[in-house]
Amino acid sequence: MNSIELHAEALYSQLENELKSALVNMPKLAIVGIYSGGAWLAERLAKALDVPAPGYMDVSFYRDDYAKRGLKEEVRPSQIPFEVEGANILLVDDVLYTGRTTRAAINTLFDYGRPSRIMLAALVDRGGRELPISADFVAKTIVLPVEQMLVLKKADDGRLSLTIDHA
Repeated sequence: MNSIELHAEALYSQLENELKSALVNMPKLAIVGIYSGGAWLAERLAKALDVPAPGYMDVSFYRDDYAKRGLKEEVRPSQIPFEVEGANILLVDDVLYTGRTTRAAINTLFDYGRPSRIMLAALVDRGGRELPISADFVAKTIVLPVEQMLVLKKADDGRLSLTIDHA
């Protein structure tokens, strides 16, 4: 299987810088990362943006294609350690593709309350949208054929790597 590595750390730095300038002084800012790659990014972004500990969510059971996809990995419980009601939520995912994960995450958030605003940040937008969803903040946009997928990995030292794998 051939893989092409993208510079995930450079992309993360670019995303962090964009968020720092755009979200400075935003009231009631809270961050929620979608497991697993979005959770890794959210953890780092919360420190960089000096906001309280982020929330984490697994949207597996909220996906509209759950019956078709099944579970790809172990389901983790969602953890939202802050009041969602009235918060400005930065929803973080590693790769934006069809939009189905984002839709499921928004549905999950509304189970916790009604946020004032939900913004979406993604490390990479790979195109191929099936739903009318776009990121407010994205480090890189690329176009990939359907048979390829982006995989974000986290090393033991915390460094991120992003590869394009052939399915």
